[in-house]
Amino acid sequence: MTTPAWLTVLTTTDSEEKAHALAQGAVEARLAACVQISAPVTSVYRWQNAIETTEEWQLLLKTTAERYDELEAHLLAAHDYGTPEVIALPVVRGSARYLDWVSSETTPDAPL
Repeated sequence: MTTPAWLTVLTTTDSEEKAHALAQGAVEARLAACVQISAPVTSVYRWQNAIETTEEWQLLLKTTAERYDELEAHLLAAHDYGTPEVIALPVVRGSARYLDWVSSETTPDAPL
């Protein structure tokens, strides 16, 4: 299997303000071309031997595989969760114009 050139990276946080801050930081750093923030979702999970139910905001970050390691490091540093969700899903296919845009927007030295 070949490595995908583009990824959608998922993370969640516990407030809309934190979601916007994570999104803004990733786009400003050119680690993501676009971040979509979903309305509150309900997460049910086991944490420290208890079942938790929490309202969270989900972020979908569009990036390239080349920028993933830096994006992950950025999210881990900027996130206030001790163990935040950071999951990368491969983009198998997509519009060539859109994927070209993602690539150009995540190029570190691209003009502003």
